[in-house]
Amino acid sequence: MRRRLVPAALLPLALLLTACGGASVADTAAGAGTDGKGSLTLDVGDQKGGSEAVLRAAGELKNLDYKIKWSTFTSGPPLLEAVNAKAVDIGGVGNTPPVFAAGADSKISVVAAWRGTSKGEAVLVPKNSSLKRPEELKGKSIAVAQGSSAHYQLIASLKKAGLKLGDVKVKYLQPADALAAFTGGKVDAWAVWDPYTSQVVEAGQGRILTDGDGVVNGLNFQVAAPGALRDSRKAAAVKDYLERLRRAQDWVYDHPDAWAKVWAKDTGLPYAVALASVKRTNASRIAVAVDKPLIASEQRIADTFTGLGLIPRKVDFSAFVDTRFNGGLPASTTTPRVYKES
Repeated sequence: MRRRLVPAALLPLALLLTACGGASVADTAAGAGTDGKGSLTLDVGDQKGGSEAVLRAAGELKNLDYKIKWSTFTSGPPLLEAVNAKAVDIGGVGNTPPVFAAGADSKISVVAAWRGTSKGEAVLVPKNSSLKRPEELKGKSIAVAQGSSAHYQLIASLKKAGLKLGDVKVKYLQPADALAAFTGGKVDAWAVWDPYTSQVVEAGQGRILTDGDGVVNGLNFQVAAPGALRDSRKAAAVKDYLERLRRAQDWVYDHPDAWAKVWAKDTGLPYAVALASVKRTNASRIAVAVDKPLIASEQRIADTFTGLGLIPRKVDFSAFVDTRFNGGLPASTTTPRVYKES
């Protein structure tokens, strides 16, 4: 199938988005957690420049007593398919993929959450687009990854503007194809998340028409396979892994510039793009509990998609969470942190 050429400024991101399914194994060393012998392997689903990169940058992959096998995915929905298939024990996704997985009765459990701003979840339009207000999207074509966090953000943003999903022409495209369609003039707008938002804006290829701040819940999750959680040794490894992720996020907040440099190197993004994304989205995240308000917020997302006929049945989201790893974390309604200038 013929594809349009992507402008050079956008090429590194387009290339990294196609890298799906690669795996690597992290170094191991004796430590406290599973069995102290490094005989256990935790299969972790990731996205490029995601959990592995931030854990390594923060020094949180040292002194493991289990191995980590990383599998890389282009977005949340295929990652959760792997969790359901028991190919992955745990992985990180946005706020909407678990809802679709629950709607398909997948075997998943949300075990951890982070809340941040939603300024990076945006509806983008080309730089010279005549569109100035979200209300003007009526009748326009919009690219979005089906079942992604951007999918719900698009619906919520349209609702705020007095529009319904049926008022626009939705083009369901994964990020690499959506990027090509957007830069090639094949769609009028693109609903997406950071770092794609920052990458398009910093490259001068588009601008933000509206974002999800105050519109969507700003949640990101770690989602595990229930079978892995029933294994006491793997459950111990999951607990340790989540604690490391929480410390790594605190490190990002305290070292935003250092993280942007590492992230840029890992993804091939220009440093300016990585830093813009950190400022807009990444540094704001705070670990929160998987609690009743969180479940209620996700239930509203599920009910929205069920009402649209995009999820075939009523979903009880509470059946797809595991709260054992909450510890003393703050409530999910806690206000995200503000980016810390260094």
